[in-house]
Amino acid sequence: MDLIASGKMAAFFSSGICIGLGAVGAAIGEGYTAAIANRAVSRSPERSGDILKNMLVGQAVAESASIFALVIAILLLFMDIEGHGVLQSAALLGAGLSMGFGAMGAGIGAGFPGGQACLGISRQPQVTSSLTTNMLIGSAVCQTPAIFSMVVALMLVFMNFDQTPAAPGWAAMLGAGLSTGLAAIGSGYGGGLAAGASCEGIARQPRTVGQVTTTMLVGQAVAQTPSIFGLLVSFILMFKTFAASSALAPAMGLLSAGLCMGLGGIGPGIGNGSAAESAVRWVARNVEQSDVLMRLMLVGQAVSQSTAIYAMVISLVLIFVV
Repeated sequence: MDLIASGKMAAFFSSGICIGLGAVGAAIGEGYTAAIANRAVSRSPERSGDILKNMLVGQAVAESASIFALVIAILLLFMDIEGHGVLQSAALLGAGLSMGFGAMGAGIGAGFPGGQACLGISRQPQVTSSLTTNMLIGSAVCQTPAIFSMVVALMLVFMNFDQTPAAPGWAAMLGAGLSTGLAAIGSGYGGGLAAGASCEGIARQPRTVGQVTTTMLVGQAVAQTPSIFGLLVSFILMFKTFAASSALAPAMGLLSAGLCMGLGGIGPGIGNGSAAESAVRWVARNVEQSDVLMRLMLVGQAVSQSTAIYAMVISLVLIFVV
């Protein structure tokens, strides 16, 4: 098959996968925000204007993950294919998978603070400004894994393949896209859990805004680490020099390394976010115990995080040892 034709086929397929998967998360997150906004308006019809504005802002932030996916999809559709054959085709497919999966968790996660901020405005209209600010901060952190995925996607699209052997290089490129893309799902979703609880807590006890926001940011930071592990494995797969080999085993080892870290990062990201969600919620109700709750959250997150570390260890063994 003509090399340029095969590259275009991969780019077109990858473009569809990218925006198709990327649209899933944003749509769910935006729908959740709108659903909670309806509940808020029913509770306080006189605040419908403020709730509507907050809903639209929250939905706009959730939409950004799918916009990242749209940018990568358009780039894949109209880029010039230089004809690097199977290696470039695998890289382009990895780019679409990275951005598509990476946008899912971020889109869903960003919907949680948007919805809870709308509900909070109906309960505590005097802290509308604080709720909107907290919503924006929490939602922005949720987009971090999607940004990691976009960075990997752009690198896979524009990489120089002159020094990379086609085999097992094709498996490394696919593995790189899967590692960051899949790991980003858990981190984006988990970060949204913490952000939603923060908006709920501020509405419940406005005087605790400082402690609640601090706990949210610390919890979200830990929830982001599985996606950072995924990004690290992706960088290794993209830039490590591999000996040319037509054997199937080395290629499967590299592809499995990406899958291992990507799938292994989903659960810890959600688990860390769940721990942060509960800590944030109870800090708002019992602010005097915020230090104790913070320590308990971090210990619980550390244990949950261990499984992501196990996945990273096996990924590194697959890359450097096997």
